[in-house]
Amino acid sequence: MSGAQRALLEESFRVAVAAADPLRILAAHLPPPPKGRTFVAAAGKAAASMALAVEKYFSSDVEGIAIARYGHGLPTGKIRVVEAGHPVPDEAGYAAAQELLERVKKLEKDDLLLALLSGGGSSLLSLPAPGVSLAELKSITAQLLKSGATIQEINTVRKHLSAIAGGRLAAACRAPVLALIISDVTGDDPTHIASGPCAPDPTTCNDAQAVLAKYGIGFGGRFSETPKPGDVVFSKAKNHVIATAHRSLEAAAGVFRSAGIAPVILGDTITGEAAEVAKVFAALAREIRQHKAPFHPPVALISGGECTVTLRGEGGRGGRCSEFLLSLGIALEGVQNVWAIAADTDGIDGSEDNAGAILEPDSVKRGKDPKGMLAKHDSYGFFSALGGLVITGPTRTNVNDYRAILVP
Repeated sequence: MSGAQRALLEESFRVAVAAADPLRILAAHLPPPPKGRTFVAAAGKAAASMALAVEKYFSSDVEGIAIARYGHGLPTGKIRVVEAGHPVPDEAGYAAAQELLERVKKLEKDDLLLALLSGGGSSLLSLPAPGVSLAELKSITAQLLKSGATIQEINTVRKHLSAIAGGRLAAACRAPVLALIISDVTGDDPTHIASGPCAPDPTTCNDAQAVLAKYGIGFGGRFSETPKPGDVVFSKAKNHVIATAHRSLEAAAGVFRSAGIAPVILGDTITGEAAEVAKVFAALAREIRQHKAPFHPPVALISGGECTVTLRGEGGRGGRCSEFLLSLGIALEGVQNVWAIAADTDGIDGSEDNAGAILEPDSVKRGKDPKGMLAKHDSYGFFSALGGLVITGPTRTNVNDYRAILVP
């Protein structure tokens, strides 16, 4: 029976990822061809697959640049794919972003800028604003990532250090702009996805300074202001979100429903420290197992969103998904027959080679020093030793984290 439970959880994850696959969904959102040229500016973990989908299904000739994370590229024809650093920007992303912006500035009113944006685009479009060095951008990004700041807070800072983010790509373009977006942030607001290159920015330089002050991060340079809602530069720009975490959760729910298990979607906006969020989910699973409330088994609790892991000291190996599972397993001590999966839909949980992991009912009992491994953030090492990792390789899409807790 154990193999069946694991297979069901893994299948639900595969279906969730497929619901956000650009090669399946992007064609329906492509516009009519313009009178002039179409330039594709793609950035994010899904950049290469979105670019390939345009080449396959768009009825007009295209040219452009797609900037993807290392290992997330694909062979394309007319759209050049560049692999670059993520989550900390690097020189490859800097050079590609610089060329991308210069070519966008040359578009005319009869042309079309087709922006293909997905999670990870903020670091991949790593072109600092005048007066900000790439070294400064890299340093602040690295510090923010370790601080426990939310993605919205991180992007608030990045938008005021960038020559492209915060609506500046649209502002630099004389042609009409259509941004097709795969959302990896809670709320699905285009201003937060890839730091909103084509969307108006409601945040200010003061907001960015407040984020750095909140986390004790120093910056001696100068922030620059972004174009705001209502600015005339956005009269020719449209932002369409074509894939979201919630749609992926709905697709996964169908897998459990077909297996005779009631799916309960708890939402796609779950945030907070991964280890602490897990304790709340464990309390709910415990109540279901022991008291058949508020849901009667068999039930699958499905959720999405983006938790955080605040590193103390050097940290270990792993990401927020596997850390969530390890904390969940510890908090479920004494509760029988509860299974779970947590995995990042981009195929990479943190900095390792796994998308996430599977928690089996006896994982904590079989594993070595679970509390110690959690304390040093080595959830990868814990689940690796048990054969519990979920490894997919890059999925070339990203609608954030996927979690399912199965109470048979």
